[in-house]
Amino acid sequence: MTQPAGILVRVIGEADLDLLLSADTSVFDEPVKADLAKAYLAHPDYLIALATDGDKVVGMATGLFYFHPDKHPEFYVNEIGVAESHQRRGIGKRLMAVLLDAAAARGVTYGWVATETDNLPARALYEAIGGKSVDMVYFELDLSKHPDQTDT
Repeated sequence: MTQPAGILVRVIGEADLDLLLSADTSVFDEPVKADLAKAYLAHPDYLIALATDGDKVVGMATGLFYFHPDKHPEFYVNEIGVAESHQRRGIGKRLMAVLLDAAAARGVTYGWVATETDNLPARALYEAIGGKSVDMVYFELDLSKHPDQTDT
């Protein structure tokens, strides 16, 4: 896949903390926090790909490797975001390609991503890169109300 004109997409590492912190405000859901960004970049099982237009971060995709005692490692795509000013230019597809290529390079053969049923742009993106929709029920758990397990 060719890069959109002027856009560079790559997986970043710990040396790129300042670049990550400079992300456009519409790329992530909330402002990037320095301590969390540093920890994320240092974790060997977390990946983040950034799209830059010159020195401006205009897109990101994140994911993580995980495994079970009975299964080969898998890769979960956690989030993808492209600045409003740069949407509909193929940057999301490129971010996904770079992120998934990096996961495959580590030997992972299965990956997955979830989105809301009414998020048609995300669904179109995942279908365009070969994703297959499956029926699944998703539950959110509020752990702030979870009983303290250390007392048992």
